[in-house]
Amino acid sequence: MKKFMLISVVVTTLCSTLSSLGALDLELTQGFDGAIPIAVVPFSGEAGDDNAISNVVVSDLSYCGRFRVMAKNKMTQLPHAVESVNKSAWQQLGMDNLVVGKVERNGNKIHVTYQLIDIYGKEGVLLDRTFTADDRNLRSLAHHISDQIYEQLIGKKGFFSTHIAYVLIQGNEGPLKRYNLIVADADGYSPQKLLVSKEPIMSPRWSFDGKQIAYVSFEGQRASIYVQNVMTGARRVVAAFPGINGAPAWSPDNSKLAMVLSKSGVPKIYVMNLSTNQLTQITDGFSIDTEPRWSPDGKSLIFTSNRSGSGPQIYQVSAFGGSIKRLTFNGNYNASGNFTPDGKSIVLLHQEEGVFSIGRLDLTNSHFQILTDTTRDQSPSVAPNGDMLLYATRHNDRQVLGMVSIDGRIQLRLPAQEGDVREPAWSTL
Repeated sequence: MKKFMLISVVVTTLCSTLSSLGALDLELTQGFDGAIPIAVVPFSGEAGDDNAISNVVVSDLSYCGRFRVMAKNKMTQLPHAVESVNKSAWQQLGMDNLVVGKVERNGNKIHVTYQLIDIYGKEGVLLDRTFTADDRNLRSLAHHISDQIYEQLIGKKGFFSTHIAYVLIQGNEGPLKRYNLIVADADGYSPQKLLVSKEPIMSPRWSFDGKQIAYVSFEGQRASIYVQNVMTGARRVVAAFPGINGAPAWSPDNSKLAMVLSKSGVPKIYVMNLSTNQLTQITDGFSIDTEPRWSPDGKSLIFTSNRSGSGPQIYQVSAFGGSIKRLTFNGNYNASGNFTPDGKSIVLLHQEEGVFSIGRLDLTNSHFQILTDTTRDQSPSVAPNGDMLLYATRHNDRQVLGMVSIDGRIQLRLPAQEGDVREPAWSTL
């Protein structure tokens, strides 16, 4: 009991401390020719720093790769309302869309108005929105505006207001080495240390309501699965059986965790009811089964196994157990499967000729596509809108995060300012 109380105090203290350590720097490495031309004019009344609403929107739309955002020094006019826009001038600059807006302060409240303008279309104003916020929420509001613009022009919900989790490793081998569980905005800003440990942290996974993270920690020289509240820092151990306790995965209704346990001797897939702690064994036999992930409808699980007798492949089983179906047949190594939100594809780690890449398998027609051109990729995680993937890779002898679009045409790198980053997980909200 004393040990548990000590851990709880340490974690709560860490959660209340914000740190820029471990922030990520977005770098677009590959876009595509069909990017939509758009200009975001600096809003009147806003500060000119990185947190200014227009600057955040420019950053969001630029790094997602689907927009060709005009540089401010190329703008020949700076309108702040639709009435001041000279459409022919923007047409000559090759713009299809324009964002204008203004920021007005009234005491502690900030009123933000913006318009998204179709330069060529008859409709003219596509979006006209007004918000009230305060200084603490301006960056979140900017991400929300980016989401609205993305949905209006792309036809799918944006992902700029979501969050990511990852493990940041700092220090050399030995007593100075530290493992940090970090949560941050989707663009890498506002990183928070959820947990710091001398022992490894692995497999962070968001609950579907975005309020909790399950992960594996090796505190006390043994692997245990923890569930932690992101806002309060409160956490509890949910699995500390003899042997392996690993690879937690939330059910879509947040009521269960799938996990890997070896308490019977061989790693197998189990499902735990988080209300009752009741365990149900899903797979059996002599094979090594790991990395469970739920289908979007919660009716089945995919997992990695060597049950075919060769390299690892991805299989599917009912969430209640029963017959097992093999899904992957491209090559002799496929692992770390994750469903896309529509349930029609899985993204996975694929090895071919010693190269580890991120791939996508279309479950409707069995078409398989390699998405990344790097060589040491791992841990793919899907954005809640299904457009982008987050994964771990290596660049310049460092562990970094990468992003790639679901069609492989857009690629980004997100290196940390200090340390190596790995084990990424994208929130569902």
